[in-house]
Amino acid sequence: QVQLVESGGGLVQAGGSLRLSCAAAVRTFSRIAMAWFRQAPEKEREFVAAINWNANTGYADSVKGRFTISRDNAKNTVYLQMNSLKPEDTAVYYCAVRSWTFSRHVEEYDNWGQGTQVTVFS
Repeated sequence: QVQLVESGGGLVQAGGSLRLSCAAAVRTFSRIAMAWFRQAPEKEREFVAAINWNANTGYADSVKGRFTISRDNAKNTVYLQMNSLKPEDTAVYYCAVRSWTFSRHVEEYDNWGQGTQVTVFS
């Protein structure tokens, strides 16, 4: 079991920016893929962005060009830079981890953080 701790959520006006962080307590951070998902009230958890062990990335169409995922292996941390935020980005954001390569499917992750709330108002 990998402990994941998210931070950086908050309240922001539409058009603004936030940066989320997820720190992983794992010895082999360089061998894992990390992903961000989000869940809005009464909606399914959905894929947002992910990064492989080799820094290849993937994004949901809804965030492409606005969000950027990155990783710092020295700090065991993955980041999600969110720019040009929209009210529809409002959700609880979760990070998740799996070995080597990411998946866009919730069911393929066993380790999740506790989530951080992002609220975007217009």
